[in-house]
Amino acid sequence: MGKNNRITTKQARNIKARHQRLLKEVQETENLPSDDSLGPLISGTVISRYGKQADIESDTDLSVHRCYIRRTIDGLTTGDKVLFRINVKEETEQNGLVEVLQPRVSLLCRPDYYDGLKPVAANITRILIVTSKEPEFSTNIIDRYLIACTHAGIKPVIIINKSDIFTPEEKEETCRYMNTYSEIGFSSVWISTATGEGIEELRRLITGQTTILVGQSGVGKSSIINRLIPDAEAVTNTVSDISGLGQHTTTSSRLYHLPDNTTIIDSPGIREFGLWHLTGEEVIKGYPEFTEFTSRCKFRDCRHRNDPGCALVEAVNDGKVAEFRYNNYHRILESSQQNAPSSFTSPGKKTRK
Repeated sequence: MGKNNRITTKQARNIKARHQRLLKEVQETENLPSDDSLGPLISGTVISRYGKQADIESDTDLSVHRCYIRRTIDGLTTGDKVLFRINVKEETEQNGLVEVLQPRVSLLCRPDYYDGLKPVAANITRILIVTSKEPEFSTNIIDRYLIACTHAGIKPVIIINKSDIFTPEEKEETCRYMNTYSEIGFSSVWISTATGEGIEELRRLITGQTTILVGQSGVGKSSIINRLIPDAEAVTNTVSDISGLGQHTTTSSRLYHLPDNTTIIDSPGIREFGLWHLTGEEVIKGYPEFTEFTSRCKFRDCRHRNDPGCALVEAVNDGKVAEFRYNNYHRILESSQQNAPSSFTSPGKKTRK
């Protein structure tokens, strides 16, 4: 006769009591609202993240609630779609709990020495790479973001901000770089939040999209937000007169709404966008103009430097590939190898040393 695996009523009661006790212990440890004080599940969007808490906007009435995050939810970030519950018994500063993270359409990440891969924003459909004369115009930074966009599968557009402070000579030189990017397939727009140049074109560009602004500190991302949404009150700052570097004003990504189903996210400025979580093969995918020539190299493991029969080097020498793009590619590879923590492991890959 087979063994009876059914549990008794007493066993079921004991199991339920144990689960309730463990849940209470977790809630007390995490300072979570008690289960009986929370209402039904509601769908919402993460407006901004602050450590173990996040501001969640309800999809039903657009009200915003500061919520704790379940410890089982990993990497919650601005733009994420979630299911959460509101504290219906008492109104507190932390009046809700995020229960479920919904599947993402897209995710932009960057590596962090302490947190591994750190999410920047989720469910975005367009990335605006903001650059300017100040703090410093850098094609290397632009290329880093283009690689990240390619890896994330999100369409990028290069925004040259503060067009009013460029001299005619500087603008002409920058236009030459932008023409190169345009030939590759990356579009660009000149704007000025001071004079209004290009702002309407920018509005048309982001209409109906979920867009994130990325770039160095001080290039004017928050100023763009304030120009597009006058009541946003995004904190701005100027470039330091001493260091020439941008000041960090936005400390966490934040989501804003515009008319016509348009959403825009302001992200914290960084001075260098690391790519040491990507392999060499993933980095080179950010240089689509290389593909035609790398496929013709004599050796499959060609490093595209002084290797015999390198078709890419030949293309650079013949002016078929921009030399600045070629140089940026090697600089990015070198810095990734030098800066990658020895203990870093990219998901699904071997430990990088």
